[in-house]
Amino acid sequence: MTSSDPLASFPPEIKALHQLWLASQDFAALDSVVLAIIAFHRPKRASIANPSNLPDSCRLVGDLDYDSLALAEVVFFIEDLYQVSIPNEDLLKLLTIGDLRGYVRTKITVSAA
Repeated sequence: MTSSDPLASFPPEIKALHQLWLASQDFAALDSVVLAIIAFHRPKRASIANPSNLPDSCRLVGDLDYDSLALAEVVFFIEDLYQVSIPNEDLLKLLTIGDLRGYVRTKITVSAA
């Protein structure tokens, strides 16, 4: 991740979805970017062919092999990208992809208000 373009290592379609979110607050675009971040930071870099197919019930620790360090990397990335702060006590509540996506939606919406 670079300070000038945090999404530099991501595919062009993810960068475009991020720009769509910024321009129109399209939650589907935001969800896709969050899923791409989850896939990109997955421990062991095991390939996820299509992150958009990951179900909300997929557990970050149990199903995707995240540990606390890898989850912290995702959170730091999201904090930097969207200029939000995610407290450690909230991080402990993010167990599934659905938890993380919903939390990011709420956090970004509240911080923009």
